[in-house]
Amino acid sequence: MPASGYEISANGEKVLYEVQGKTGIAILGQKPDKPALNLGSVEIKIDPKAEWQNIFHEAWRVNRDYFYDPGMHGADWDRMKEKYSQFLPHVTTRSDLYEVMEWMFSELGVGHHRFSSRGDEFETSENIKGGLLGADFEVDKGRYKIKKIYGGLNWNPEMRSPLTEPGVNVNEGDYILAVDGKEVTASDNLYMFFENTANKIVTITVSSSPNMNNSRKEKVIPVESERDLRNRDWIEGNIKKVNEATNGQVAYVYVPNTANAGHEYFKRYFFPQADRKAIIIDERFNGGGQLADYYIDMLKKPQQAYWNFRYGKDLKSPSASIQGPKVMLIDETAGSGGDYLPWMFRKFNLGTIIGKRTWGGLVGVLGYPEFIDGGIVTAPNVAFYTEEGFRVENEGVPPDIEVEQLPKEVIKGNDPQLQKAIEVVMEQLKENPPKEVETPPYPIRGNN
Repeated sequence: MPASGYEISANGEKVLYEVQGKTGIAILGQKPDKPALNLGSVEIKIDPKAEWQNIFHEAWRVNRDYFYDPGMHGADWDRMKEKYSQFLPHVTTRSDLYEVMEWMFSELGVGHHRFSSRGDEFETSENIKGGLLGADFEVDKGRYKIKKIYGGLNWNPEMRSPLTEPGVNVNEGDYILAVDGKEVTASDNLYMFFENTANKIVTITVSSSPNMNNSRKEKVIPVESERDLRNRDWIEGNIKKVNEATNGQVAYVYVPNTANAGHEYFKRYFFPQADRKAIIIDERFNGGGQLADYYIDMLKKPQQAYWNFRYGKDLKSPSASIQGPKVMLIDETAGSGGDYLPWMFRKFNLGTIIGKRTWGGLVGVLGYPEFIDGGIVTAPNVAFYTEEGFRVENEGVPPDIEVEQLPKEVIKGNDPQLQKAIEVVMEQLKENPPKEVETPPYPIRGNN
């Protein structure tokens, strides 16, 4: 980079330069005498069918060069290209192209193989965000009645619960009578009144009765998604169930993945409950991420010693550790890092695994070059193996005790897998309680 700040990227008297995000052309050694180029107005024509030929070849080539197994899981990769390229003359949209490529890559039989693209070139419609109130509703007396309001952490923008924010006087049992002055009845679709209202102020008319008597108007700001509110409610509900069923003896810790959120959740829920005698680790629906050996390291910690104070209770070291029985909940939606976590749990004999066999995807992926249209194909290139060979991929991790999550039970509000985990951990706690050490007599070293 020359002192002038102009980056020379061409030979000759004229150079292409870029300064503070602006691109232009100048005479070498002179300040630009013309304004920067308006690249935002540049348009080019493309030939989609020619691009699709290129994309198909690039996808095939990326996997030829990067897939972890040079033998391509036994597939004749040259033949696969020839076999599926026969469909290219009949492809009429980008989505057709990606479907043909999915057929070709299914020949590899590996879980982390997927595509991402910028969508179909003919898709021009705009998505309109609906607003949500963070609540459940039921139909009662011809109106929508608020059945449940989900609590949030309103200081956190990602966990905002509209009906619990300061200044909002809305309660469970109230009826929603109108939205922005438009009357709402049970014959209407409630959500159509909240179209395009996410993160915008909306006035709702509510009352403790299904009519306008004693009604009041409240200003609320709907959220775009209730996912985090409902997920937190489910987790906190499970903690309460375990706490009540075990008389406070067993911790419950949920880990949604083995990436950032998983580490946040583990620390958020493990450390406040580290004084419990036993623990249930719930990794159902685990979305994977990295290798979560951190969780395992924390669960493996042995008891070292005890520490006595003049006042207060004695402490164990490490204080944030649980040596009692451990149970892990798994299911068929947990995979990738969510496969490796229960695999490690079993490898180190930490406890009992309950639920359903995990997804089975331990050939991971890194980054790859983009296609000409901005799309990407993965080429799974980091595969798990042990002295037993390549395992877990397309196998999953089986539970020690299989429990089906029957829909009729879940609809009733029951959780058969969690209930079984509580039953097992309490039996183990009864049979093998963690050792309790009493404070020994104080040493006497002085003269009488």
